[in-house]
Amino acid sequence: MNFKLKTFKKVAEKLSFTKAAKELFITQPAVTKHINNLEQEFNVKLFIRKGNKIELTKAGNILLKYAKDIENIYNQLNFELSALNQKQKGKIKIGASTTMTQYVLPQLMASFKSKFKDLSVSVINGNTEQIEKALSSNEIDLGIIEGQSKRSEFHYIEFLKDEIVLVAKSSNKIAKNSEISLSELQKLPLILREEGSGTLEVISYYLKQKNINFTDLSVEMQFGSTEGIKNYILNSDRLAFLSIQSILNELKRNELSIIDITDFEIKRNFNFIFPEGQQNKIVDLFIRFASHYNF
Repeated sequence: MNFKLKTFKKVAEKLSFTKAAKELFITQPAVTKHINNLEQEFNVKLFIRKGNKIELTKAGNILLKYAKDIENIYNQLNFELSALNQKQKGKIKIGASTTMTQYVLPQLMASFKSKFKDLSVSVINGNTEQIEKALSSNEIDLGIIEGQSKRSEFHYIEFLKDEIVLVAKSSNKIAKNSEISLSELQKLPLILREEGSGTLEVISYYLKQKNINFTDLSVEMQFGSTEGIKNYILNSDRLAFLSIQSILNELKRNELSIIDITDFEIKRNFNFIFPEGQQNKIVDLFIRFASHYNF
């Protein structure tokens, strides 16, 4: 990757020439020189100074977007060229949450398998609790889970960002509201995931930050699958918390609608998880491939 762009991206992320220089192991005057060269090359101003701080200009924000794209392309190029020199053989067993196996992994696994034809890959589905148990008993090599809690015997690497949203079928009168309050939420009939689900754990965590327990909610039923929940609310006037990854098609077809909750949102990460200290070249290969995949 062009080092001028790399320098610019670091300054843009840190909003500090000093911090960028420290992380890039170069001097601050060298950082300034790279930024000046870029500004001269494109004939734009990339940063403006406000007191002791700097901010990106409109041109700077545009360049940052493309710098990120270029970095992703370069990383993918580097990965694929490196892979050409290594004939990968063997097998990997992956355990993943329902959301992952149904809505994220299929396209990723198809691309991975097309590049590494000699690798045998198997995927099992389970909730977070089941995946952790399978890892502990060596039934799988790698897990992909959601959830807030982390256990010391496992190593966690961030994979993909997600958001859990409140949804209802688009014809539901609640869907006509632009926003509801948390107190209104507590009165609405909800369908939720089962105990042990990472999704349920994350929802519980965020509700507790607002001093709300599950006993405060009107939970009508709990399902062991996202598809079951979607079909239920499509045929009723109930609501549900679901991963936005799982409802993209229904949103496009205007079958489901997202209902905003005042001063409340649920963000989470899907994480790779494997036993602490584990050395597995195929697991490492898959994590690097997935981390550079363009979803």
